[in-house]
This record gives sequence, C-alpha cells and structure tokens, in this order.
Amino acid sequence: MAIPTAFTELLRVRHPIVSAPMGGEAGGALAAAVSEGGGLGLIGGGRGDRDWVERELRLVTENTTAPWGIGFLSWAIDRAVLEHALAWQPAAVLLSFGDPTPLAATVRDAGAILIAQVTDVTEAQVALDAGAEVLVAQGSDAGGHCAAAGIGTLSFVPTVVDLAGSVPVLAAGGIADGRAIAAALALGAAGAMLGTRFEATHEALVTGPVSKALVDARGADTEVNWTLDIARGAPWPEKYPARTLRNAFLDRWRGRDDELRADEAALREYRAAAARDDVAAVPVWAGQAVDRVASIASATELVGELAADTEAALRRISLRGN
Repeated sequence: MAIPTAFTELLRVRHPIVSAPMGGEAGGALAAAVSEGGGLGLIGGGRGDRDWVERELRLVTENTTAPWGIGFLSWAIDRAVLEHALAWQPAAVLLSFGDPTPLAATVRDAGAILIAQVTDVTEAQVALDAGAEVLVAQGSDAGGHCAAAGIGTLSFVPTVVDLAGSVPVLAAGGIADGRAIAAALALGAAGAMLGTRFEATHEALVTGPVSKALVDARGADTEVNWTLDIARGAPWPEKYPARTLRNAFLDRWRGRDDELRADEAALREYRAAAARDDVAAVPVWAGQAVDRVASIASATELVGELAADTEAALRRISLRGN
C-alpha cells in the first residue's frame, strides 16, 4: 500500500522514503534498489569525482526505470560534473552543505526537481529563495556531516515545515524505522531521508568491518568531531563536523585537533590504517538511531518493510485518537 504525500506526488514514487546520498557509499546499485522498492534512491555524488559519478550513473540507469536522483555538496561540486549528471536525466538533484543558489537554475532548467538539505533556519530561507522544490531538514541526530550548532530533528523539522509553507519537507537525522518516519509525518514532514539504515544494506558501498560495526553499535557510541576529517585531509567547512562511531584514533586525539594537524607521524599512521580500512581509525558514519540497525538488509526489501512499519505506526496513532 502506498503512503501518499506531497513529496510522493511530486516525485511520483510510492513511499515517502529517501535514501541519503552518502558520498562514496550510496552508489548506483543502492539508489536503484531503493527506487525499485518504491522510494527515491539518491547517488552520493559528493564533491563530484567524474569517473566515480559516471560509473554509478550507469549502474542506476541499468537497474531501474523508477525515479532516482543524485546528491552533491554545494560547497565543492564542479558545475561541469553536475551538468554531466543532469544529462542522465535524474528525477531530482539534492544540494547540501552550502548555498544552492549558484546551481539552482542549472538543476531546474534541466527538468530535475531541486532538493536542498538545510541545517538551520537561515539555510532554509536561502534555499527557498533559490527556488528549492523540496527541503530536507537535517537535525543534529544525523550521521555523517551535520551542523556544529545543530538542533535535534524533533525540534527542527516543525520549524522548517512552518517556514516552507507549501514546499514539501523531508525529515532527516536519527530516523531508522517506520515509527520515526510516522513521527516525521506527524510533525508535518512529507517524508523522511534515511542514511545510517541504508548504509547497512547489501547494496551500499561499505566493507564487511564497517557493516559489522554498524550492527554492533549503539546510539551512545556516536560522537560529533572534526578529528577524522583532519586526519583524512578532507577540506570540509568548519561549520560542518561529522557524527561517527567512536574509535581508538578518536580516543587518542580527542581535544587535540590542532596537535593532530601538525603531527606528520600521526597523519602517516592514520593513512596506513585507512589503507587497511581499519575501523579503529577510519570514520564509520552513523547517526544516533544506529541502535535500530540490527542486520544487513536488501535495500529494496527494506523500503517495503519501512513503509509497512510506517503504516502500522500511523494506524496505531489513529486508533488511539478515536
């Protein structure tokens, strides 16, 4: 059974469920599987590595005829890569972490729906002024990069919904099951975008140790930090640290970011660990709802399960109100 909302009508999908465009992890196979399940699958285009994006675009178009999309980082994307991606006719493009204004017309003129992820009210207003057709309200519960001074999803989503008016809003951050999706709908959102839960799928581009770490983790095991971006040499704006699972490298360098920047031996040690994909050092992106990740799932089946659980939760709410 479909769950109709303003978002599902706009994107012509069955369920108001979106897989987050996790850079380097959400490839074409994951996006296609989510879209085949009736949600909207998004490729994580990140900063726009042309060869990587090309490969994943080919994969998604070979594996689904349902609507799909791609996400890029507003602060880093190369316009040429964006234009190349648009030539593959995605249903939507999500721009996040920065002002979407310079790229908004390019997306809309290509016929794609412009989705903008926002982390505060100022960003939301800028996105609306730029002509965003969907907003993603990302709360501080989220895994991966988020706002340093962010507000929790439960508090942030209604504020963005009220500001957005008729523009559909997706809730993001700490959402990993149907109960949380139903709660987002009750807050006025038109759907939800899930990252950590779709990271733990067979189609996600993650290693076995990362998958195991996600299944074993609890919400209290996550931590917002700049440390791992410093170690990786990732030039993210200071406004956006990342929520990851705690690990031994973080334990060693917590509160010592300036020292880490200057310690060439430590950075070499980190690079060696990263080459081994050692989860005691590398970031495992995870939101505070990682407790709900109990197994590695098929993304297509997961969309159906999430939709069914959302419907069941909405029915319980309705029955309690009668």
